[in-house]
Amino acid sequence: MEEKKMVNLTIEGRPVSVAEGTTILEAAKTAGILIPHYCYHPGLPIAGVCRMCLVEVEKAPKLAPSCATTVAEGQVVRVHSDKSLEARKGVLEMLLINHPLDCPICDQSGECELQDYTYQEGREDSRYREPKRFNPAEDFGGDVIYVPNRCILCTRCVRFMDDVAHDPTLNVSERGDRALIGKFEGKDLTHPWASNVVDLCPVGALLSKDFLNKARAWELDRTASICPNCTQGCNVIMETRENQLVRMRPRPNEDVNAFFMCDWGRLNYRWMNEKNRAEKPMVRSKNGLAPSSWEAAIASAARALNGKKVFVAASPMLSNESLFLLTQIMQGGSGAFRVTEGDEAPLPGVDDLALRRERAANVYGAEKLGFKKTKDLLGGMGQGDVLVIVGEDLSGIDAAAIARASDVIVISSVLPEAAAKVSIVLPIANFSEEEGTVTNLRGRVQRFTQAKQAPGETRPSWLVLGDLLGEMGKQASFFLPSEVFAKLATSNPAFAGLSYDTLGFKGLPLLDAPPTKPKAPLAVAAR
Repeated sequence: MEEKKMVNLTIEGRPVSVAEGTTILEAAKTAGILIPHYCYHPGLPIAGVCRMCLVEVEKAPKLAPSCATTVAEGQVVRVHSDKSLEARKGVLEMLLINHPLDCPICDQSGECELQDYTYQEGREDSRYREPKRFNPAEDFGGDVIYVPNRCILCTRCVRFMDDVAHDPTLNVSERGDRALIGKFEGKDLTHPWASNVVDLCPVGALLSKDFLNKARAWELDRTASICPNCTQGCNVIMETRENQLVRMRPRPNEDVNAFFMCDWGRLNYRWMNEKNRAEKPMVRSKNGLAPSSWEAAIASAARALNGKKVFVAASPMLSNESLFLLTQIMQGGSGAFRVTEGDEAPLPGVDDLALRRERAANVYGAEKLGFKKTKDLLGGMGQGDVLVIVGEDLSGIDAAAIARASDVIVISSVLPEAAAKVSIVLPIANFSEEEGTVTNLRGRVQRFTQAKQAPGETRPSWLVLGDLLGEMGKQASFFLPSEVFAKLATSNPAFAGLSYDTLGFKGLPLLDAPPTKPKAPLAVAAR
């Protein structure tokens, strides 16, 4: 591949070297300088309509929009000169003419770019004395509600639906001070990727109905994670309030999901707030299942497993670490999993990005670690095998199939209703309550981290399985999930050379991952 020519310039007195064709706005980011902007987004075509990113370029006759001006050799750019600041102050004053002073009740408050830039560079008071324009809020369909009074007409939402979703739905209706975002006749935002317009909106004009009035930005705890709801493995931020997951939003990763995530993924989070949890270890006695200490429950499980052939019914939501440890428990047995399926929904404007047919995070990882994907979950279990159920609810499974097992051990966050003959229950955390890795459909291994606290005496799955193997005399204890992954990397050639440090929060492909074609440039505008 031909190397790109590098261009040298100076931005706010800092020397910068970037590839030819880079915009001044993106070049400034490499120097740690954020130029205020509204209409620009690196995943959308350049519009240059907000005029907020105006900067002074030495020897240029007038201020330049940095989002649409490419760098040139020897260029000298001033972002915070008096001329630039005065221009941006004027833009902010115009945007605020009809903008309501409703920050205290706006869902965007605390994460609003209009708030931030007004505080940073705007006027201290308003010269506007006339009544502000008012338009009622409108349901845009799907999960989106539109509040036109707050809209600054950056057109990010219009460009997303036109150029990324390839479903022209939105437009700029009317003109002048009456302009607002409108819908084409017979269209609304029921597209499977439409909720991305809420993330793209820099102000509180487009809001999620699901998140409406749930929490303020400053009340949320945020954690880098992976969407567990399909095999794409979109990078996300999980946001919690009072130990409840309340929102998932996309986290940029050019190799997986660019800047976006589907509506199914972002709205399917309530199962991670499940209430009917198994919170204490339990061991069956004469009077049925009774609470036990962890030490006693682990010892009972080890006695039940030692010397027996084990069949593992696992969930494809489990981490690579947990699945790897489960393979050590099988003792000549086998493991299987089943996965819920749905319709595939691609995002046309981004290469290889879709809501995938298989609706679980670690299908590829489970297969890689020796688990068989099947619709007959217990079909591979032999008569008299010990059945270990891990993260699987057994819905639709015939009780007669379970009865073939000599013993049943449940390692799960919820006690399956179908498993009447369970002898031991070891409660584990769900996906949002522990740390680990998953492998997406392209063989990319990615880390997820703990977003909230598990209830009761629940423990992470890798810790429970590690302790169980320790009690069985199969290996020493693990103290961190990274230690389990290190053992996996030395045991499985496909994971060789990988570690939590090398994975970072962008992930890396397995050594034998299927080849993927080079992706088109991340920014639609650069195509």
